[in-house]
Amino acid sequence: MGGVPLNVTEERKAAIKLRGIPVTLDTYEAAGAITNTHFRSFLMPDFEKVYLPESVRPFADTSPVGRKDLLIDDNRSAMGSDPCMTIDGTDFYFSVKGIGSTTSPFSRQLLSREDVCGLLKSSRVKERITAARDTKLPRYLTGELWSRGCPYGAQGLEFASIAMKAAESSDASTTSIHGFRIAPLVKIVRLPEGLQREAKQVYWYRRFKQEMVQETRLLPSNVRIYFHSDWTIGDDTGELFNFFRIDNDEKATSFLRNFVKSGIAVLTLFVRSMTDNGNGTYSGLDFYDVWLDKDAVLAPDGTIFWADLEGLQKVTVGGKNRADLEFNIEENMEHQIYRSLYEFMYAYEQIERERVKRFGHESDRKLQFECLLKDALRDDEVVELRRRPESLELVIGNILGEERLMKEFTILDW
Repeated sequence: MGGVPLNVTEERKAAIKLRGIPVTLDTYEAAGAITNTHFRSFLMPDFEKVYLPESVRPFADTSPVGRKDLLIDDNRSAMGSDPCMTIDGTDFYFSVKGIGSTTSPFSRQLLSREDVCGLLKSSRVKERITAARDTKLPRYLTGELWSRGCPYGAQGLEFASIAMKAAESSDASTTSIHGFRIAPLVKIVRLPEGLQREAKQVYWYRRFKQEMVQETRLLPSNVRIYFHSDWTIGDDTGELFNFFRIDNDEKATSFLRNFVKSGIAVLTLFVRSMTDNGNGTYSGLDFYDVWLDKDAVLAPDGTIFWADLEGLQKVTVGGKNRADLEFNIEENMEHQIYRSLYEFMYAYEQIERERVKRFGHESDRKLQFECLLKDALRDDEVVELRRRPESLELVIGNILGEERLMKEFTILDW
Protein backbone atom coordinates (compact mmCIF):
# COMPACT_ATOMS: atom_id res chain seq x y z
CA MET A 1 0.00 0.00 0.00
CA GLY A 2 2.85 2.38 0.68
CA GLY A 3 1.27 3.84 3.82
CA VAL A 4 3.45 4.30 6.89
CA PRO A 5 2.74 6.05 10.20
CA LEU A 6 4.28 9.48 10.49
CA ASN A 7 6.60 9.07 13.44
CA VAL A 8 9.72 10.87 12.24
CA THR A 9 10.32 14.37 13.60
CA GLU A 10 11.58 15.73 10.28
CA GLU A 11 8.43 14.55 8.51
CA ARG A 12 6.20 16.17 11.11
CA LYS A 13 8.03 19.50 10.75
CA ALA A 14 7.46 19.46 6.99
CA ALA A 15 3.79 18.50 7.23
CA ILE A 16 0.98 21.03 7.09
CA LYS A 17 -1.05 21.56 10.25
CA LEU A 18 -4.71 21.97 9.37
CA ARG A 19 -6.71 24.91 10.62
CA GLY A 20 -10.30 25.03 11.81
CA ILE A 21 -12.66 25.33 14.76
CA PRO A 22 -11.55 22.96 17.55
CA VAL A 23 -13.89 20.37 19.02
CA THR A 24 -13.17 17.86 21.80
CA LEU A 25 -15.01 14.56 21.46
CA ASP A 26 -15.54 11.72 23.90
CA THR A 27 -14.31 8.31 22.76
CA TYR A 28 -16.34 5.15 23.34
CA GLU A 29 -15.71 1.50 22.70
CA ALA A 30 -17.44 0.45 19.48
CA ALA A 31 -19.89 -2.42 19.06
CA GLY A 32 -17.72 -3.67 16.19
CA ALA A 33 -15.95 -2.49 13.05
CA ILE A 34 -15.81 -3.39 9.36
CA THR A 35 -12.34 -2.84 7.89
CA ASN A 36 -11.41 -1.89 4.33
CA THR A 37 -9.58 -4.87 2.79
CA HIS A 38 -6.63 -2.61 1.92
CA PHE A 39 -6.08 -1.80 5.62
CA ARG A 40 -6.59 -5.19 7.30
CA SER A 41 -2.87 -5.72 7.88
CA PHE A 42 -2.55 -2.45 9.82
CA LEU A 43 -3.12 -1.94 13.54
CA MET A 44 -5.22 1.24 13.72
CA PRO A 45 -6.97 1.32 17.13
CA ASP A 46 -7.96 5.00 16.87
CA PHE A 47 -10.00 4.15 13.78
CA GLU A 48 -12.03 1.53 15.70
CA LYS A 49 -13.51 3.84 18.33
CA VAL A 50 -16.69 5.92 18.43
CA TYR A 51 -16.27 9.71 18.69
CA LEU A 52 -19.14 11.76 20.12
CA PRO A 53 -19.66 15.18 21.73
CA GLU A 54 -20.22 15.59 25.45
CA SER A 55 -23.87 16.49 24.82
CA VAL A 56 -24.52 12.88 23.73
CA ARG A 57 -23.47 11.41 27.09
CA PRO A 58 -27.08 11.27 28.44
CA PHE A 59 -27.97 8.87 25.60
CA ALA A 60 -25.18 6.38 26.40
CA ASP A 61 -25.39 3.53 28.89
CA THR A 62 -21.59 3.36 29.13
CA SER A 63 -18.98 5.95 30.06
CA PRO A 64 -16.41 7.43 27.68
CA VAL A 65 -12.98 5.79 27.68
CA GLY A 66 -11.12 8.94 26.67
CA ARG A 67 -11.23 12.23 24.78
CA LYS A 68 -9.80 13.42 21.48
CA ASP A 69 -9.11 16.95 20.21
CA LEU A 70 -10.14 17.44 16.59
CA LEU A 71 -11.33 20.15 14.17
CA ILE A 72 -14.92 20.58 13.01
CA ASP A 73 -15.28 19.60 9.36
CA ASP A 74 -18.61 20.39 7.73
CA ASN A 75 -21.93 19.62 9.45
CA ARG A 76 -21.33 16.16 10.95
CA SER A 77 -17.62 15.40 10.67
CA ALA A 78 -14.36 16.17 12.43
CA MET A 79 -10.70 15.60 11.62
CA GLY A 80 -7.25 15.79 13.13
CA SER A 81 -4.97 18.77 12.61
CA ASP A 82 -1.80 16.70 12.14
CA PRO A 83 -1.25 13.94 9.56
CA CYS A 84 -1.36 10.36 10.79
CA MET A 85 -0.31 8.44 7.68
CA THR A 86 1.48 8.94 4.38
CA ILE A 87 0.30 7.10 1.27
CA ASP A 88 2.18 7.47 -2.02
CA GLY A 89 3.82 10.67 -0.81
CA THR A 90 0.58 12.35 0.33
CA ASP A 91 -0.06 13.13 4.00
CA PHE A 92 -3.46 12.02 5.27
CA TYR A 93 -5.35 13.17 8.34
CA PHE A 94 -7.70 11.21 10.59
CA SER A 95 -11.38 11.96 9.92
CA VAL A 96 -14.61 10.74 11.51
CA LYS A 97 -18.04 11.14 9.91
CA GLY A 98 -21.24 10.99 11.94
CA ILE A 99 -20.47 12.95 15.14
CA GLY A 100 -23.84 14.72 15.34
CA SER A 101 -25.08 18.12 14.23
CA THR A 102 -25.51 21.46 15.99
CA THR A 103 -28.34 22.63 13.73
CA SER A 104 -31.96 21.58 13.31
CA PRO A 105 -32.63 19.72 10.04
CA PHE A 106 -35.65 21.88 9.24
CA SER A 107 -34.41 25.36 10.14
CA ARG A 108 -31.25 27.36 10.62
CA GLN A 109 -31.76 27.34 14.36
CA LEU A 110 -29.26 25.67 16.65
CA LEU A 111 -30.45 22.51 18.35
CA SER A 112 -31.08 23.12 22.04
CA ARG A 113 -31.55 20.62 24.84
CA GLU A 114 -35.18 21.80 25.04
CA ASP A 115 -35.70 20.94 21.35
CA VAL A 116 -34.27 17.49 21.86
CA CYS A 117 -36.19 16.82 25.07
CA GLY A 118 -39.38 17.84 23.29
CA LEU A 119 -38.91 14.98 20.85
CA LEU A 120 -37.87 12.31 23.35
CA LYS A 121 -40.21 9.73 24.83
CA SER A 122 -37.70 8.42 27.39
CA SER A 123 -38.10 10.30 30.67
CA ARG A 124 -34.81 8.79 31.87
CA VAL A 125 -32.84 10.37 29.01
CA LYS A 126 -34.74 13.65 29.43
CA GLU A 127 -33.72 13.76 33.09
CA ARG A 128 -30.10 13.09 32.19
CA ILE A 129 -30.08 15.87 29.61
CA THR A 130 -31.65 18.32 32.05
CA ALA A 131 -29.16 17.39 34.77
CA ALA A 132 -26.13 17.57 32.45
CA ARG A 133 -24.00 20.67 32.54
CA ASP A 134 -24.47 23.25 29.80
CA THR A 135 -22.22 23.08 26.76
CA LYS A 136 -21.54 26.09 24.58
CA LEU A 137 -22.60 24.43 21.34
CA PRO A 138 -24.41 21.12 21.93
CA ARG A 139 -24.28 18.61 19.11
CA TYR A 140 -26.74 15.72 18.76
CA LEU A 141 -27.24 12.50 16.84
CA THR A 142 -30.80 12.21 15.59
CA GLY A 143 -33.09 9.49 14.31
CA GLU A 144 -34.60 11.65 11.57
CA LEU A 145 -34.41 9.78 8.25
CA TRP A 146 -32.27 11.95 6.01
CA SER A 147 -31.16 11.59 2.40
CA ARG A 148 -32.60 8.11 1.93
CA GLY A 149 -30.07 5.95 3.77
CA CYS A 150 -28.74 7.92 6.72
CA PRO A 151 -29.96 9.62 9.92
CA TYR A 152 -29.49 13.37 10.21
CA GLY A 153 -26.25 14.17 12.02
CA ALA A 154 -25.03 10.57 11.99
CA GLN A 155 -24.37 7.93 9.35
CA GLY A 156 -26.26 4.80 8.34
CA LEU A 157 -24.81 1.40 7.58
CA GLU A 158 -26.38 1.35 4.10
CA PHE A 159 -24.61 4.50 2.94
CA ALA A 160 -21.39 3.57 4.72
CA SER A 161 -21.43 0.18 2.96
CA ILE A 162 -21.77 1.90 -0.42
CA ALA A 163 -18.77 4.06 0.50
CA MET A 164 -16.78 1.00 1.55
CA LYS A 165 -17.51 -0.77 -1.74
CA ALA A 166 -16.17 2.24 -3.62
CA ALA A 167 -13.10 2.45 -1.37
CA GLU A 168 -12.30 -1.22 -1.86
CA SER A 169 -12.54 -0.88 -5.64
CA SER A 170 -9.38 1.24 -5.62
CA ASP A 171 -6.15 -0.20 -6.96
CA ALA A 172 -3.08 -1.24 -4.96
CA SER A 173 -2.33 2.35 -3.89
CA THR A 174 -5.71 2.45 -2.04
CA THR A 175 -6.31 6.05 -3.22
CA SER A 176 -6.95 5.63 -6.95
CA ILE A 177 -9.58 4.09 -9.20
CA HIS A 178 -7.55 4.16 -12.41
CA GLY A 179 -6.59 7.79 -11.82
CA PHE A 180 -9.74 8.94 -10.01
CA ARG A 181 -8.40 9.78 -6.56
CA ILE A 182 -10.36 8.89 -3.42
CA ALA A 183 -9.95 9.67 0.27
CA PRO A 184 -9.93 6.16 1.77
CA LEU A 185 -12.68 4.98 4.07
CA VAL A 186 -10.71 2.85 6.55
CA LYS A 187 -13.41 1.44 8.84
CA ILE A 188 -17.14 1.42 9.42
CA VAL A 189 -17.60 1.62 13.20
CA ARG A 190 -20.79 0.40 14.86
CA LEU A 191 -22.28 2.58 17.59
CA PRO A 192 -23.19 0.94 20.92
CA GLU A 193 -26.70 -0.52 20.70
CA GLY A 194 -28.07 1.33 23.74
CA LEU A 195 -26.89 4.68 22.43
CA GLN A 196 -28.44 3.97 19.02
CA ARG A 197 -31.75 3.01 20.58
CA GLU A 198 -32.03 6.25 22.53
CA ALA A 199 -30.72 8.54 19.76
CA LYS A 200 -33.28 7.18 17.29
CA GLN A 201 -36.04 8.65 19.48
CA VAL A 202 -34.99 12.13 18.35
CA TYR A 203 -36.91 12.57 15.11
CA TRP A 204 -39.32 15.10 13.62
CA TYR A 205 -41.25 13.27 10.90
CA ARG A 206 -39.73 9.98 9.71
CA ARG A 207 -37.69 7.64 11.84
CA PHE A 208 -34.45 6.03 10.75
CA LYS A 209 -34.84 2.31 11.48
CA GLN A 210 -31.51 0.87 10.30
CA GLU A 211 -28.14 0.63 12.02
CA MET A 212 -26.28 3.81 12.96
CA VAL A 213 -22.52 3.86 12.39
CA GLN A 214 -19.59 6.19 11.99
CA GLU A 215 -17.02 6.27 9.20
CA THR A 216 -13.35 6.68 10.08
CA ARG A 217 -11.46 7.94 7.07
CA LEU A 218 -8.24 9.45 5.76
CA LEU A 219 -8.46 12.89 4.15
CA PRO A 220 -5.57 14.90 2.60
CA SER A 221 -6.97 18.22 3.92
CA ASN A 222 -10.17 19.99 4.95
CA VAL A 223 -10.12 22.35 1.95
CA ARG A 224 -12.98 21.99 -0.54
CA ILE A 225 -13.60 23.55 -3.93
CA TYR A 226 -16.37 25.98 -3.04
CA PHE A 227 -18.78 24.81 -0.31
CA HIS A 228 -18.81 23.04 3.08
CA SER A 229 -15.42 24.32 4.24
CA ASP A 230 -14.45 27.34 6.30
CA TRP A 231 -12.30 28.35 3.35
CA THR A 232 -12.20 27.17 -0.25
CA ILE A 233 -10.61 27.74 -3.63
CA GLY A 234 -13.59 29.80 -4.72
CA ASP A 235 -13.48 32.21 -1.77
CA ASP A 236 -9.90 32.14 -0.47
CA THR A 237 -7.53 31.35 -3.35
CA GLY A 238 -4.79 33.67 -2.14
CA GLU A 239 -4.95 32.35 1.41
CA LEU A 240 -4.73 28.78 0.10
CA PHE A 241 -1.53 29.61 -1.80
CA ASN A 242 -0.02 30.69 1.52
CA PHE A 243 -1.39 27.72 3.42
CA PHE A 244 -0.21 25.18 0.83
CA ARG A 245 3.21 26.93 0.63
CA ILE A 246 2.94 27.76 -3.07
CA ASP A 247 5.64 30.43 -3.11
CA ASN A 248 6.97 30.36 -6.69
CA ASP A 249 5.70 29.88 -10.24
CA GLU A 250 7.07 26.35 -10.55
CA LYS A 251 5.05 25.18 -7.53
CA ALA A 252 1.95 26.98 -8.79
CA THR A 253 2.24 25.34 -12.21
CA SER A 254 2.74 21.93 -10.62
CA PHE A 255 -0.33 22.56 -8.43
CA LEU A 256 -2.36 23.40 -11.54
CA ARG A 257 -1.08 20.34 -13.38
CA ASN A 258 -2.15 18.04 -10.56
CA PHE A 259 -5.50 19.80 -10.32
CA VAL A 260 -6.11 19.32 -14.05
CA LYS A 261 -4.97 15.69 -14.05
CA SER A 262 -7.23 14.71 -11.17
CA GLY A 263 -10.07 16.91 -12.43
CA ILE A 264 -10.19 15.18 -15.81
CA ALA A 265 -10.35 11.88 -13.91
CA VAL A 266 -13.45 13.18 -12.06
CA LEU A 267 -15.08 13.98 -15.40
CA THR A 268 -14.44 10.45 -16.70
CA LEU A 269 -15.08 8.22 -13.68
CA PHE A 270 -17.49 5.90 -15.52
CA VAL A 271 -14.95 4.73 -18.10
CA ARG A 272 -12.28 4.34 -15.41
CA SER A 273 -14.47 1.90 -13.50
CA MET A 274 -16.19 0.20 -16.44
CA THR A 275 -16.94 -3.53 -16.42
CA ASP A 276 -18.44 -5.73 -19.14
CA ASN A 277 -21.37 -7.63 -17.65
CA GLY A 278 -21.30 -10.24 -20.41
CA ASN A 279 -24.97 -9.73 -21.28
CA GLY A 280 -24.75 -6.75 -23.59
CA THR A 281 -24.56 -4.19 -20.79
CA TYR A 282 -21.71 -2.30 -19.16
CA SER A 283 -21.47 -0.93 -15.63
CA GLY A 284 -19.39 1.79 -14.04
CA LEU A 285 -19.40 4.29 -11.19
CA ASP A 286 -21.46 7.45 -11.34
CA PHE A 287 -22.27 10.25 -8.88
CA TYR A 288 -25.44 10.16 -6.78
CA ASP A 289 -26.30 13.35 -4.90
CA VAL A 290 -22.63 14.36 -4.49
CA TRP A 291 -20.87 17.23 -6.23
CA LEU A 292 -17.35 18.36 -7.03
CA ASP A 293 -17.79 21.76 -5.38
CA LYS A 294 -18.57 20.35 -1.90
CA ASP A 295 -17.83 16.61 -1.70
CA ALA A 296 -14.18 16.57 -2.78
CA VAL A 297 -11.10 17.94 -0.99
CA LEU A 298 -7.76 19.23 -2.21
CA ALA A 299 -4.39 17.82 -1.30
CA PRO A 300 -1.61 20.41 -0.82
CA ASP A 301 -0.15 19.46 -4.22
CA GLY A 302 -3.42 20.36 -6.02
CA THR A 303 -4.77 16.83 -6.46
CA ILE A 304 -8.54 16.45 -6.07
CA PHE A 305 -9.56 13.59 -3.77
CA TRP A 306 -13.20 12.51 -3.59
CA ALA A 307 -14.18 12.44 0.08
CA ASP A 308 -17.86 11.45 0.28
CA LEU A 309 -17.74 8.00 -1.23
CA GLU A 310 -21.33 7.13 -0.32
CA GLY A 311 -22.36 8.99 -3.49
CA LEU A 312 -20.31 6.79 -5.83
CA GLN A 313 -22.71 4.14 -7.06
CA LYS A 314 -22.62 1.68 -9.92
CA VAL A 315 -24.90 2.29 -12.89
CA THR A 316 -25.60 -0.12 -15.74
CA VAL A 317 -25.97 0.99 -19.36
CA GLY A 318 -27.46 -1.16 -22.11
CA GLY A 319 -29.45 -0.99 -25.34
CA LYS A 320 -31.66 -3.01 -27.67
CA ASN A 321 -28.79 -3.39 -30.12
CA ARG A 322 -25.12 -2.45 -30.50
CA ALA A 323 -25.90 0.99 -31.91
CA ASP A 324 -28.24 1.77 -29.02
CA LEU A 325 -25.67 0.54 -26.49
CA GLU A 326 -22.90 2.70 -27.92
CA PHE A 327 -25.20 5.74 -28.05
CA ASN A 328 -26.36 5.25 -24.46
CA ILE A 329 -22.81 4.87 -23.17
CA GLU A 330 -21.75 8.04 -24.98
CA GLU A 331 -24.75 9.86 -23.53
CA ASN A 332 -23.81 8.69 -20.03
CA MET A 333 -20.18 9.74 -20.52
CA GLU A 334 -21.19 13.20 -21.75
CA HIS A 335 -23.67 13.70 -18.92
CA GLN A 336 -20.98 12.82 -16.37
CA ILE A 337 -18.58 15.33 -17.91
CA TYR A 338 -21.07 18.17 -17.87
CA ARG A 339 -22.09 17.37 -14.30
CA SER A 340 -18.75 18.67 -12.94
CA LEU A 341 -17.17 20.57 -15.83
CA TYR A 342 -18.23 24.06 -14.78
CA GLU A 343 -17.05 23.65 -11.17
CA PHE A 344 -13.76 22.23 -12.43
CA MET A 345 -13.14 25.09 -14.88
CA TYR A 346 -14.27 27.72 -12.37
CA ALA A 347 -11.77 26.50 -9.78
CA TYR A 348 -9.04 26.19 -12.41
CA GLU A 349 -9.59 29.82 -13.41
CA GLN A 350 -9.25 31.02 -9.81
CA ILE A 351 -5.97 29.15 -9.34
CA GLU A 352 -4.55 30.37 -12.65
CA ARG A 353 -5.49 33.98 -11.88
CA GLU A 354 -3.77 33.77 -8.51
CA ARG A 355 -0.65 32.28 -10.14
CA VAL A 356 -0.44 35.17 -12.62
CA LYS A 357 -1.19 37.74 -9.92
CA ARG A 358 1.65 36.48 -7.73
CA PHE A 359 4.32 35.34 -10.15
CA GLY A 360 3.51 36.86 -13.55
CA HIS A 361 4.23 34.70 -16.63
CA GLU A 362 0.82 35.44 -18.12
CA SER A 363 0.08 33.68 -21.39
CA ASP A 364 -2.87 33.08 -23.69
CA ARG A 365 -5.62 31.43 -21.60
CA LYS A 366 -6.34 28.62 -24.06
CA LEU A 367 -2.72 27.87 -24.89
CA GLN A 368 -1.88 27.69 -21.20
CA PHE A 369 -4.73 25.26 -20.54
CA GLU A 370 -3.76 23.14 -23.56
CA CYS A 371 -0.16 22.97 -22.35
CA LEU A 372 -1.27 21.84 -18.89
CA LEU A 373 -3.63 19.24 -20.36
CA LYS A 374 -0.87 17.76 -22.51
CA ASP A 375 1.43 17.49 -19.53
CA ALA A 376 -1.26 16.23 -17.13
CA LEU A 377 -2.62 13.55 -19.47
CA ARG A 378 0.71 12.29 -20.76
CA ASP A 379 0.38 8.96 -18.94
CA ASP A 380 -3.38 8.87 -18.37
CA GLU A 381 -4.97 5.43 -18.63
CA VAL A 382 -8.04 6.39 -20.65
CA VAL A 383 -7.86 9.99 -21.97
CA GLU A 384 -5.73 11.39 -24.80
CA LEU A 385 -5.75 14.72 -26.66
CA ARG A 386 -6.40 15.32 -30.34
CA ARG A 387 -5.73 18.74 -31.88
CA ARG A 388 -8.07 19.71 -34.70
CA PRO A 389 -7.95 22.93 -36.77
CA GLU A 390 -10.75 24.53 -34.76
CA SER A 391 -10.77 22.58 -31.48
CA LEU A 392 -8.93 20.49 -28.91
CA GLU A 393 -10.64 17.16 -28.22
CA LEU A 394 -10.52 14.82 -25.27
CA VAL A 395 -10.36 11.33 -26.76
CA ILE A 396 -11.96 9.24 -24.03
CA GLY A 397 -11.35 5.52 -24.01
CA ASN A 398 -11.98 3.06 -21.19
CA ILE A 399 -10.04 0.61 -19.04
CA LEU A 400 -11.42 -2.33 -21.05
CA GLY A 401 -9.77 -1.10 -24.24
CA GLU A 402 -13.12 -1.20 -26.10
CA GLU A 403 -12.33 1.07 -29.05
CA ARG A 404 -15.90 1.13 -30.36
CA LEU A 405 -16.99 2.74 -27.08
CA MET A 406 -14.55 5.66 -27.33
CA LYS A 407 -15.84 9.22 -27.41
CA GLU A 408 -14.48 12.63 -28.36
CA PHE A 409 -15.39 15.65 -26.30
CA THR A 410 -14.47 19.23 -27.22
CA ILE A 411 -12.58 20.78 -24.30
CA LEU A 412 -11.36 23.89 -26.19
CA ASP A 413 -12.57 25.80 -29.26
CA TRP A 414 -10.19 27.95 -31.27
